[in-house]
Amino acid sequence: MKYEMVIKNGVIVTASSTYEADLAIHDGKIAAIGKQLTGDTEMDAAGNYVIPGAVDIHVHMQLELPGDLVSSDTFFTGTRAAAFGGTTAIVDFVDPKPNESLINALAARRKLADPQVVIDFGLHMTIGPNEIAKLDQVAAAYQAGCSTFKLYMAYGLRLDDGQLLQALEAIRDTSGLPVIHAENWDAITTLVKKNIQNGNTSPQWHPRSRPAILEGEAAGRVIDLATYLGVPIHIFHVSCEEVVARIKAARYKGLPVSGETCPQYLFLDTDAFDAPGVQGALPVCSPPLRTQTDQAALWQALADDDLQIVTTDHCPFTLAQKEHGWGKDFSQIPGGVPSIEMRLAAVYSRGVREGKLSLNRWVDLCCATPARMAGFEHKGDIAIGYDADLVIFDPNSKVTLSAEFLHENVEWTPYQDIEIHGWPQTTISRGKVIVENGKFMGAPGQGKFVKRKSLKR
Repeated sequence: MKYEMVIKNGVIVTASSTYEADLAIHDGKIAAIGKQLTGDTEMDAAGNYVIPGAVDIHVHMQLELPGDLVSSDTFFTGTRAAAFGGTTAIVDFVDPKPNESLINALAARRKLADPQVVIDFGLHMTIGPNEIAKLDQVAAAYQAGCSTFKLYMAYGLRLDDGQLLQALEAIRDTSGLPVIHAENWDAITTLVKKNIQNGNTSPQWHPRSRPAILEGEAAGRVIDLATYLGVPIHIFHVSCEEVVARIKAARYKGLPVSGETCPQYLFLDTDAFDAPGVQGALPVCSPPLRTQTDQAALWQALADDDLQIVTTDHCPFTLAQKEHGWGKDFSQIPGGVPSIEMRLAAVYSRGVREGKLSLNRWVDLCCATPARMAGFEHKGDIAIGYDADLVIFDPNSKVTLSAEFLHENVEWTPYQDIEIHGWPQTTISRGKVIVENGKFMGAPGQGKFVKRKSLKR
């Protein structure tokens, strides 16, 4: 049989196996895996890895914050940057307005995203204080394709412990997965106020107002609440050894708890806040960057499966937006960094090439487990019938990260001048080449909204 497209001579790498084979694509799906396959279009992947498209289940495109702040990447620019970096599916967020139903909020977010996305996407449904009165709508949101629900323990969307119990129970009863921002907001607001009153307003005081031990406390508290209710949970953006310890202890007991970390915590540390002027404000994010000891602990946790995935929490703001907040005090700096394009290659470069991770573990962390956890039924693996979301990855390519090289809609990167060894050569979404040799070949609206359901974890 002759197929639409065949990728020939590559080394196929999945979460569980590594082998040489040709791969055939037909009607947007993986149609065959074998030797000497033929296609109308044939791509030679000799010397390269062929891996599943990466999946990033924690991103913020066009995020609206108080004070008319909006994160700088649109659904188009953000998903285009993702594609350049080998990511072929993301999960963003729905933040319902106070008097808006969950279904209407989902429709509004899709109306914004659908015409722009380059790659496939899903949406987490946020449950904030206003949604406690809407918990009877959780089942409808699940049926509409939101299998994951975001719960905050910080910011204006913070749920107190009683509200967390109510939300966790409602999500449990629909078989959804709660995804948690775990920080101790009461302690944070007290420390921020105290530091500012004492004249400590520079970015160095951001991590000192959000201590690692209290991030660990918050993670432990929500794990205990979830354990009481018998609901699985996933903890977002783990920054420190204290949270790893809570997750590790829970998993040792057989509890259904998982966690993620992000490139900013794997590549940067608190020294970044010491940069002069506004440069010290650029890496402000929450939870904050931690110590090099924490960084080493996170890499070890990824290797040991004490953390299960790497996401980005991608949420860039322009230099002017960061500078405006820096001119006041550290608590006014909009939190977030751009990482969506560098994640896959960076984890390979620092993880696989430096001996921290195996090839298969890399694919597991960036592709397979995020897809399974988020409910993307036909993504994250290379198997017959799966979506032909694929990356031809050149392990010998060397790039130096810079704002000029990357494609995110922001004029800076926290990873400036970091050398990455290994980079995607070709990104394929549903059988269509959308990036090849540094050239964008996709189109806005080409991606699809994927209705997700909870998969076996």
